[in-house]
Amino acid sequence: MLSPWLELPGSAERLGSASEAAQVDLTTHGTTSDADTIRDTAVAQPLIVATSLLALRVILDGRAPADVVDVTAGHSVGELAAAAVAGVLSDDGAAGLVSHRARAMASAAAAGPSGMSAVVGGEPDEVLAAIEAAGLWPANVNGSGQVVAAGSHEGLAKLAENPPARARVIPLQVAGAFHTPFMEPARAAFEPVALGWDAADPVLPLLADLDGTAYAGGAHGHGRASDVLTNLAGQVTAPVRWDLCSETLAARGVTAILELAPGGVLTGLAKRGLKGVETVAVKSPDDIDAARDLIARHSDASSSTSGAPE
Repeated sequence: MLSPWLELPGSAERLGSASEAAQVDLTTHGTTSDADTIRDTAVAQPLIVATSLLALRVILDGRAPADVVDVTAGHSVGELAAAAVAGVLSDDGAAGLVSHRARAMASAAAAGPSGMSAVVGGEPDEVLAAIEAAGLWPANVNGSGQVVAAGSHEGLAKLAENPPARARVIPLQVAGAFHTPFMEPARAAFEPVALGWDAADPVLPLLADLDGTAYAGGAHGHGRASDVLTNLAGQVTAPVRWDLCSETLAARGVTAILELAPGGVLTGLAKRGLKGVETVAVKSPDDIDAARDLIARHSDASSSTSGAPE
């Protein structure tokens, strides 16, 4: 997915710097590694964050995010990219921090079999009740009729055998039950690293996955670095409440959403849940012009958001 980006001036250098920070060869994994290799959590997470931020810098072409972005948010691992958009982390700092998160989560996933399944459709209360009845957790509450259940393979099988009315259960190709108590060893390992990481107060509004609210206070009025880092650590075992992030975006009067590479999932949710909001999903450099056009037409009036699913 990175091959076309690397043809652009400065991209190879940016990716090389991110690779060094993450201690992962992102250039190789983003160009020639096979699907099984990049599905490894320890590879996938830094690759996603680095790709998002590479796309951001190419699209903005030297402009500061705070000059054009009105609010930013990221889904799960995408929240680290959003933290970089908001100025909490440098791009290399985000790559380095996410690599610690990824290794901790990969280790926790390897300790015992677990997984995730998307539940699409159904009545929200019935879906949550069915997930609980199967001994699972709602790891991602995405809104727009989509909840991701996570837990043991036995529980996921039980949910698939007894799905909620008018709902489909779709197994996901992930390494473990992220954003559930299965990840407690990962949270315990990652938290001291995150809390000690070099960070700055956000310079623009940043939404928290934990509850969809924007951070407040701090040097710029958009939150404190310590609060962001604390939540990034807690996010490892807590559900991603993208439904609440979407509600906040709507309440703030967002008119446009820019989803950074590798994009597509969040704009799909927005098209169903944020009617009338214009979206652009950046999937390749072919989308750069559309992204810049979106920014030009909306940045002075309303909002943009960035991030990617885990």
